[in-house]
Amino acid sequence: GRVQTAGCGNASSAVGPFYCPADQDIYLDTSFFEELQNKLGAKGDFAVAYVIAHEVGHHIQNVTGVASQIESAKRGQSTSNKNALQVRMELQADCYAGVWAHYSAKMGEVEDGDLQEALAAANAIGDDTLQRNAGRRPMPDSFTHGTSEQRMNAFATGYKGGEMEACDAILTARL
Repeated sequence: GRVQTAGCGNASSAVGPFYCPADQDIYLDTSFFEELQNKLGAKGDFAVAYVIAHEVGHHIQNVTGVASQIESAKRGQSTSNKNALQVRMELQADCYAGVWAHYSAKMGEVEDGDLQEALAAANAIGDDTLQRNAGRRPMPDSFTHGTSEQRMNAFATGYKGGEMEACDAILTARL
C-alpha cells in the first residue's frame, strides 16, 4: 500500500507504477495490475508489460536528458501548460513502449492478442477514460497522461516504425 523510495520520498498505492529519476528505479504496485485487469478490463500479460515498458520509457527520458528539458520548460508555466508538457512526456514513454514491443515481435516474443492487450491497457488508462469512469466530465486541462486515443496512437507509432526518432517527434507534434 505504500513505498519509501530512496530519491522520491513516500508514495501510496494510489500513485500506481512510477519511475523515480532520482534513484533511477521503477516502482511497481501489484494492486494496480489487479485493478488494470479486474476493474479496467485490460487483461493479459502484455497489458502489464506495456505499463512496465512505459516506465522504462521514463528511464530513457531521464538518461537522455528529455525529462530535465521538460521539467525546465514547465517552470513558470500555468498548470494547464505544465500538464500539456507532461502529456507529451507521457506519450513519448508510450511510444517507447511501442518500440520495445516492435522489437519483441521481431524476436518472436509477441503472441496473438498481445498487441490488443497493450492497446486495451492504453485505452483503459487514458485520462479521459479514467475521469469518465470516476463519474466526472473529462477536463482536458487537467490531463497529465493524455487521452485514451492519444495513448493508443503513441504506442502504435512506436510499434509500427520501431524507431525512437518517431517518439521524439511526439514532443513537438501538435496534440
